[in-house]
Amino acid sequence: MSDTAEDRLDREERRLLAVRIDELSQSMEKFNLAEYMNLLNNPRRYLMVNFLGGISRGFGMAVGVTLLGAMVLWLLQRLVSLNLPLIGNFIAELVRIVLTYL
Repeated sequence: MSDTAEDRLDREERRLLAVRIDELSQSMEKFNLAEYMNLLNNPRRYLMVNFLGGISRGFGMAVGVTLLGAMVLWLLQRLVSLNLPLIGNFIAELVRIVLTYL
């Protein structure tokens, strides 16, 4: 039984197709596409996941802004203690206003 050129090309195309399908399958597994599709098919779970994610991001942002603001106030107070002319008076007034309204 002799192989013709067409048979060899056909086998090579099938082999390349199988390799490509395998690569796509691995990519889908890597990105958890099946899990994502299940999530989209369950609207209640989808809303709950997004709601909890939003709460977490909001809480993290609030904590981050609070810490950043505290560090800025601390830095400003340190600059005031250096008694720099002009800048020191401005920063002292700014810190006094912030501390008054906290």
